[in-house]
Amino acid sequence: MNPWTLLVVAMAGMLNREQRAVIDYLRTENAVLRERLGRKRVILSDDQRRRLEVKGKVLGRKLLREVAGIVSPDTILRWHRELVTCKWDFSDRRSKVGRPRVRQEIVDLALRMARGNPSWGYDRIQGALANVGYRISDSTVANILKQHGIEPAPQRGRTGSWATFLRSHWETIAAIDFTTVEVWTRGGLVTFYVLVAMRLRSREIVVAGVTASPDAAWVRQMARNRTCDEGFLAGTTHLILDRDTKFGPLRRYLDEHTTIKPVLLPPWSPDLNAHLERQFISMKSECLDRLIFFGERSLRRALRQWVAHYHAERNHQGLGNQLVARHDQGESSAGEVKRSERLGGLLRYYHRRAA
Repeated sequence: MNPWTLLVVAMAGMLNREQRAVIDYLRTENAVLRERLGRKRVILSDDQRRRLEVKGKVLGRKLLREVAGIVSPDTILRWHRELVTCKWDFSDRRSKVGRPRVRQEIVDLALRMARGNPSWGYDRIQGALANVGYRISDSTVANILKQHGIEPAPQRGRTGSWATFLRSHWETIAAIDFTTVEVWTRGGLVTFYVLVAMRLRSREIVVAGVTASPDAAWVRQMARNRTCDEGFLAGTTHLILDRDTKFGPLRRYLDEHTTIKPVLLPPWSPDLNAHLERQFISMKSECLDRLIFFGERSLRRALRQWVAHYHAERNHQGLGNQLVARHDQGESSAGEVKRSERLGGLLRYYHRRAA
């Protein structure tokens, strides 16, 4: 035999042994990984399937059955058939049957009109849309409102929206609610109830009362004090309050002796009394939760200081970052800027010393 032929055969045998050793190692590694995975299914992406399909097609079914670890030969062949099918799938070019979808801008505008005008029916909304260049049928308007949970005009006109109510009565609407504070007394830790009222437009507040026992007589007396001619709620037409049973005597007093109409919040919806709830958050986080009270007198003192600070020294984002009780001092920069404090430095504010 030719020496060169013998050399080539020897080298080919060596390479074949190395390749078999590599394949044996990879198959063993694959088996170990499958044991680690257990019965979990390996999820492959379309790109990974495509790569395995291309390599497996070259090997053929018989050899692939010997070396495949993650998937079976039948699976790889099925992937191949699916890829071929996708190549000849022209469904995206077919003309679509049925009525075209209503453009999203028309849907948004129809919902905006329905929510902003509770008395408008389907025909009225259809006409308003036509006025701005959108021509759809009244049945399409009905379908849009039904899909978004908006009732027909008669029901919407009766219920209305909370935002519409607030805008309509903004000048003469107020809110009232309780918050609680824990106070140390001779009898131990006692829960005190603080009754606070707010005029929504100005954000002005008043602490209507403080008690450890908000019984019917006490609530009724607080209502009498605040609704008299000089009371905080004088001139109010609507009073927002929740369904707490403690407000039962208040509601009865308003119905019997005043023209103020109680507006009950829906159950489990404190967010609809958001202005007063937000004031409670500020009052507690900035003042009450940072103090320990010994006796009712210390609580009342802290509340007086907070109300004064809230009105004249604390800016409010809901009022354009202005004060509730603004003191018009002009743009003068005369006088030294001084820092003042309340409650031992817990509440701080800055002002100019009078020149």
